[in-house]
Amino acid sequence: MHVIVNGDATDIPDGFTVTALLEHLRLRADRVAIELNSNILPKDRWPDTYVHSNDRFEIVQLVGGG
Repeated sequence: MHVIVNGDATDIPDGFTVTALLEHLRLRADRVAIELNSNILPKDRWPDTYVHSNDRFEIVQLVGGG
């Protein structure tokens, strides 16, 4: 299935949830914020939100520092 992640085309298997997408991309769920199709997606909805063909994700990685 074809999706866009941070502006780049990506192919992933069918049936992924947002949580599975993060695992596939090797991103830590506790350090990202996700926008799906121009809408902020609350973290509590990630396990139940299925990825669809042509979905657009913006995934921001949070970095600590000072």
